[in-house]
Amino acid sequence: MRPLRVAVAQGALLDDALAALAAAGIDVTSITSGDRRLVVRAHEVEIVRARPSDIATYIERGAADLGIVGKDVLAESGARVLELVDLRFGACRFVVAAPRAALARSLDDYRHLGSLRVATKYPNVAERHFRERGIAVEIVKVTGSAELAPQVGLSDWIVDLVATGATLAANDLAVVEDIAPSTARLIANPSAYHVRRSEVAPLIEKLAAWAMAR
Repeated sequence: MRPLRVAVAQGALLDDALAALAAAGIDVTSITSGDRRLVVRAHEVEIVRARPSDIATYIERGAADLGIVGKDVLAESGARVLELVDLRFGACRFVVAAPRAALARSLDDYRHLGSLRVATKYPNVAERHFRERGIAVEIVKVTGSAELAPQVGLSDWIVDLVATGATLAANDLAVVEDIAPSTARLIANPSAYHVRRSEVAPLIEKLAAWAMAR
């Protein structure tokens, strides 16, 4: 049997993810943010580094057993994984935002104006949110900065992930409403969770204790 494999997201969550794993007893001293290796052996564990949007896929398909990734990725992907621990770092939130000049018009007003154009990198989150609100929307998927879309007439509003809101403010946008919060989560492949329970359970317990102590 191969070593227990843990996938961590490269980028903003990496340092905290490595700190969490270190607190759980995994030697991550050989891994740095500038390290180009994508699979690193850390004694009995293999650390896999991947893009945040790919982590849930690796876990769902069994290429890795455990993973640390933002709740935003899980919400958008709909991956069939076990969500085990809220690790309480990487806090941000999904929001609906609009140009400040449009804030006087509420969501209810748009019900009488036909389809609302919403630009976002998170089409599944956006579509689900507006469907639950009973608002007709046209989702405009973008891969770059959604904040640009209302400024150039591509969309009326946006759905985006924000931490401080500074980028919204810099582009004269304001939050209309929050959709959902997001923090880093420990997730597992369902099969690996059961088959490798003796290896996984102590790690889960230590990570949960680390998160509670933050």
